[in-house]
Amino acid sequence: MDFKRHLTKNPVVVAPMAGISNKAFRLLAQEMGAGLVYTEMISDKGLKYGSVRTRRMTEILPEEENVVLQLFGADEEALAYATEYVDKHTRAVAIDLNLGCPVPKVVKNNGGVSLMRHPEQVGRLISLMCERTDLPITVKMRSGWDEANKNAVEIARVSEAAGVSLIAVHGRTRTQMYRGEVDLDIIRAVKEAVEVPVLANGDVKTPEDALDMMDVTGCDGVMVGRALLGNPWLIRQCNDYLCYGRYDESPSVEERVEMAKRHAALLAKHYGERRAALEMRSQAPWYLKGLPDSSQARKALSRADSRETMSAILDDYLSRMKTAP
Repeated sequence: MDFKRHLTKNPVVVAPMAGISNKAFRLLAQEMGAGLVYTEMISDKGLKYGSVRTRRMTEILPEEENVVLQLFGADEEALAYATEYVDKHTRAVAIDLNLGCPVPKVVKNNGGVSLMRHPEQVGRLISLMCERTDLPITVKMRSGWDEANKNAVEIARVSEAAGVSLIAVHGRTRTQMYRGEVDLDIIRAVKEAVEVPVLANGDVKTPEDALDMMDVTGCDGVMVGRALLGNPWLIRQCNDYLCYGRYDESPSVEERVEMAKRHAALLAKHYGERRAALEMRSQAPWYLKGLPDSSQARKALSRADSRETMSAILDDYLSRMKTAP
């Protein structure tokens, strides 16, 4: 895939989000025009040791397009196996190495952002992945481990030299987690340091945020994550604003309710009714977030034990909004 050319037309990319970026969510993102959609991070060792659950996470539907499968891990043998597995058994258009996850259970095993403390190892792992597949290899990183160790530029150069085709940079350190300001300067520095396309990531919540990030960093695209919860329309809005300088207004209450139901229906179709009900306890309330008098409905949705119950709660809220003075 020619990422630079592809991102010219579709500059908005959906970030990998653990527990969220499953088939249902990816399909919604695709419908909204995402240039690329990442899977949630998938364990290299889980694939190597034959975990059924992990292998199911690699499944990409025939109707899905432009899906990048993200692997995490630091063991050369396991990562080599996982890369070959993804190449042979999935429909991924690229394989991403996670250099950015800050959660303790990943970091303590030298995965995720912990790898940024070992540039030589990053180079070896990427070279190994490139040897095991003809698919493009990409990386997603942070600005660094902490304020004293912001080495994203170094890691980007190492990654490019090892063979990556695309780099995404979240402009926060590991110690920041998801708090504090995003460092746009270091994202711009990465863009200026390498020839491969670069994605800017962190706190894109509006189309205006996306344009500002593109203008300041000079990146080839923006990667959007948590702001899409309950608001997949943001993908289309950002794309329209970046490409045409305009975008449609936020969706109506009716559109939000219908999208929540569609999300649940896709989960049920691909994972079963029980999982759909459980996952929508956390997903459905986002669709009503920020709407008037929605607190009670959101609380009820977080406790719903079936799609039918959830639909009834949503319909009741919609009916109240239609009759509200």
